[in-house]
Amino acid sequence: MSTITRVLLENYAASGKAKISDFKTVQGPAPTKEQLKENEVILRPLYYSVDPYQANRLSGVRVGYIENYKKGHPISNYLVATVVASASKDFQEGDLVLDNDGKWETEYITRASAISKAPAQQGIDPKDYVGVLSMPSFTAYVGATILAEPKAGETILVSTASGAVGQMVVQLSKVRGLRVVGVAGSDDKVEYLRSIGADAAFNYKTCGDFVEAIKRAAPEGIDIYFDNVGGEFLDAALANINTFARVVICGAITQYGLSSPEERYGVKNITNVLMKQAKIQGYIIRNYYNTQAHKDFVEEVSSLYHEGTIKYRLTEAEGLENGAQAILDLFEGKNFGKSIIKA
Repeated sequence: MSTITRVLLENYAASGKAKISDFKTVQGPAPTKEQLKENEVILRPLYYSVDPYQANRLSGVRVGYIENYKKGHPISNYLVATVVASASKDFQEGDLVLDNDGKWETEYITRASAISKAPAQQGIDPKDYVGVLSMPSFTAYVGATILAEPKAGETILVSTASGAVGQMVVQLSKVRGLRVVGVAGSDDKVEYLRSIGADAAFNYKTCGDFVEAIKRAAPEGIDIYFDNVGGEFLDAALANINTFARVVICGAITQYGLSSPEERYGVKNITNVLMKQAKIQGYIIRNYYNTQAHKDFVEEVSSLYHEGTIKYRLTEAEGLENGAQAILDLFEGKNFGKSIIKA
């Protein structure tokens, strides 16, 4: 009997930060074709996506629309897989498919309605569907090109700019003629931002006062702030916005996994939104799938990537047995770019 690897949630991260003992990696029997019910398939993942929002799902406290992981059940997230057996007329053995919440198992059974065929694109590798064409990249596309309403010549400030979302925001903004200021957490990440087109970049860990650091990098103020961190840096960005600025709230990683509500940062410069007649908008990317925006994203980014205009940095862990550590490395900022796991 063949076996599979599974990554389970053992304990919620009650202290606010997950640790390796909160996960359990186990072996079990592989699913068989005989177990399939009508309209079910067996998937063999090729690559698993690792993303910051998973911190909320590990906390045991539901945040917004995101459901928590369940103790004793597999971790799940976006992945790309091949169909190894099918009881569905819509999928055949060998099809390359996407699962927006696929199980962290080396093979598993799922409903055919839960997956979709990967779009056929010239020059695209399967890993690109959890990389340059993944959910974080699409998140960047919607936020930076639609919600931010960018105009050539404007200045955009991007936090966590070397990450999965941020690096795409930087490059899509340059394509549209913006001046880009990127912020990252190490000097090598800052250099990477410059290499992909950022006009200015700084290390938030060594820059000193955030308000002044932003002012030095963008002396004429910022027209767009793409926020991935929330907290104190969001506050500093609001102190530097221009009239009619747009603030796009994509994430708030500094505010995830806090052990108590008292630890949340209270934004102090919110009145500047009124005085500058600015606009703040958050968004949930799943609302933009199956829309024209997603089709436009795949077409534009595939083309830019294939011709070399866009680069995309990955941190790739090898083997699902290293999946739990890959999550922790992401939360601790040890990754560089988008984090994925090769099955």
